[in-house]
Amino acid sequence: MKQATDPIIPAVEVTHLRKVYGSGHTEVVAMRDATLSIAPGEIVGMFGPSGSGKSTLLTAMALINPPTSGRISIGGKPVMDGPRALVDLRAFRREHLGFVFQKANLIPFLTALENVQIALEVNDTAPKAARKRAMELLDYLNIGPRANNLPVALSGGEQQRVAVARALANNPSLILADEPTAALDGPLGRQVMELFAKIAHERQAGVIVVTHDHRTLDVFDRILDVEDGMIQSRIP
Repeated sequence: MKQATDPIIPAVEVTHLRKVYGSGHTEVVAMRDATLSIAPGEIVGMFGPSGSGKSTLLTAMALINPPTSGRISIGGKPVMDGPRALVDLRAFRREHLGFVFQKANLIPFLTALENVQIALEVNDTAPKAARKRAMELLDYLNIGPRANNLPVALSGGEQQRVAVARALANNPSLILADEPTAALDGPLGRQVMELFAKIAHERQAGVIVVTHDHRTLDVFDRILDVEDGMIQSRIP
């Protein structure tokens, strides 16, 4: 007799998300009835014109910009019901989410290693263990030889690798990236995108990347097109 397999718990699931700024004559609907589910180990590209609602959706899932209505669950745990938080958002973000910005935003007076190490120490990891894990992550992302360099001595691609290592510091189940290759040329941008795919597939994290770079379409397991605050299509 065939045994039933356990259902896969989504890395993130959003249901009927809506975000409205202002009211009355000044009301702007930035997100309309957005519903999606991302599986662990899946890398998803989110495309759409500027102002389409991509970043609004991403920051809602990052628990930075609460929706006006709708629900968000991460790792099977309900975390937002409209603007109402169901968990301690700050602690939950530190433990479960990794966020990579368009710019690396590294602390300029800390080395690459220290930039990753500090992300662990603020989460109460002992300094020695934090340093060891930070070095492991830099090695994993092929930036280990530059561990003792300050950000100013790193190229744009190297800085972004350090930023990705920092986002991985607490082994998040969901990684969100907003235009992470916008400041990089084609080859470097592709390297960073391939790193996200490697992380998703090897570490079974859900990864969502907002991007305009259509040269990296083949990196993604799935593509979402966003327009006028709505998810318009899903292309396998």
